[in-house]
Amino acid sequence: MLTHLLIKNFALVDQLELELKDGMTVISGETGAGKSIMLDALGLTLGDRADSDTVRDGEERAEITATFDLQAIPEAQEWLRQHDLEQEHECQIRRIITREGRSRSYINGQPAPLNQLKELGQMLVDIHGQHEHQRLLHREYHRVLLDNFAGQGTTAEAVRQHYQRWQKLDLTLRQLTEESAEKTARTQLLSYQLEELSQLALQPEELEQLEQEQKLLENAGQLLQSGHQVIEIIAEHDEQNCISLLNQSQQLLLQLSRHAPALSQVSEMLNNAQILVDEASHELRHYLDAIEISPERLHTVEERLSSIYDVARKHRVQPDQLLALQQTLQDEMDSLHQSDEALEQLHTEALAARQHYLTLAEQLSHARQKHATKLEKAVDAQLQSLGMLDARFSVQLSRQPEARWNAQGLEEVEFLIAANRGQAARPLAKVASGGELSRISLAIQVITAQTSSTPTLVFDEVDVGIGGAIAEVVGRLLRELGERTQILCVTHQPQVASQGHQHLFVSKRNQGQQTHTQIHHLDDGARLQEVARMLGGIQVTDATLTHAKEMLQH
Repeated sequence: MLTHLLIKNFALVDQLELELKDGMTVISGETGAGKSIMLDALGLTLGDRADSDTVRDGEERAEITATFDLQAIPEAQEWLRQHDLEQEHECQIRRIITREGRSRSYINGQPAPLNQLKELGQMLVDIHGQHEHQRLLHREYHRVLLDNFAGQGTTAEAVRQHYQRWQKLDLTLRQLTEESAEKTARTQLLSYQLEELSQLALQPEELEQLEQEQKLLENAGQLLQSGHQVIEIIAEHDEQNCISLLNQSQQLLLQLSRHAPALSQVSEMLNNAQILVDEASHELRHYLDAIEISPERLHTVEERLSSIYDVARKHRVQPDQLLALQQTLQDEMDSLHQSDEALEQLHTEALAARQHYLTLAEQLSHARQKHATKLEKAVDAQLQSLGMLDARFSVQLSRQPEARWNAQGLEEVEFLIAANRGQAARPLAKVASGGELSRISLAIQVITAQTSSTPTLVFDEVDVGIGGAIAEVVGRLLRELGERTQILCVTHQPQVASQGHQHLFVSKRNQGQQTHTQIHHLDDGARLQEVARMLGGIQVTDATLTHAKEMLQH
């Protein structure tokens, strides 16, 4: 529960510190005194949007700190543990708003984003606003109230998440399916192209080898003629061939080297030249022996090259790029096949997501149907206690076709009311008057609050539009709630205020050029005066004091 609230430089408050207790705490004061300031400040610690206008004039920043006792809130303790923010059985939330509109938030001294404040705040405080009855005019709010009453908040959130996953998968599946026609045409073209390249069966380095062989075969005759001429020059002209001449030169140098030793090196060089020429002659003979003048082989090579060149022209690439093209086309074909496999997998996942959604949504529908009857009976009972003796409240669940299934489930939820005997039940927006709507709203809020696990419930002027005996009933209902949970109730009704376990009074005072809002705990005497003021207005008489005393004693 909320145990301590510290407010600094917020709206009309310069500094306010409150120690809060369990039970029902009443907050009252003159109109315009600032009764809702405390609740607005509390809302900021729960993740409400900050506004720089809330910073007190003349100050640079506002600061609100709320402290909660978590001993009876195990889910909040677990949440803090999961986020490494635990601090025994206490939790402190701090919010700072600057004049420039910037905001900083802390949980147990650690910086925290607003989404974490909202997640944690939902476990700590539930605020019922003074305009709650206006929300009843919107059907989507009916579903929220029914789910809360049925304790199906977790299931409803799971339904929403699974619906979103299903829809995301289904959208992707439809997009891929629409592209399948283009993929089919592309697959057919790739199959034709790859079949053509496969039949060509071009091997690595084959093109280069064929082009070299073609040149060799085209010039075989000239190569043989010129090669044999070279061999004759080297070794086949008797004493006039190259080798013979080198041999004669070496013999002359041997004779000269006897008288000129320095020429022995020249003689060695000629000997080496003779050896190299002889080896060249053998290599040339071996090469020429392998050359064959074959018009048939030349025709075969030229046909093979022609086929390669034709395919290259058809694909608009160079002949030496055909193998790379074949690999690129094969990679694309593999990718398309993988896309088909992915499409099948996606189809399977989408069906599974739909089934998961449907299973949870059916569970939620069953819970709604079961608790709708309970809610009808409970609200009817409260409406009678609130003076609507002939009213009959009903919950209409309309199962929707699959095309209209949504993140909220399989049915539409709408609250109906028959305000008078003999009337057919009709939607709230079409039947209920303002006063009736306020009482219906209050009845539903009290009922749903009874099933709430939130330890602190805030009611901000929910008794607007009622008075007299009905207001007394409202006060008793809130006090009964206060026996099991902490209630903070802002009210103008003395019948409600008299039911509180403790009473806070909000007032304004002027100091110089500034206005200050202050809140005080009222003792028994001050509380008597405040309830009398609420009964009689500015002038407190003996009669109003007597009436107030009776109300407090009762």
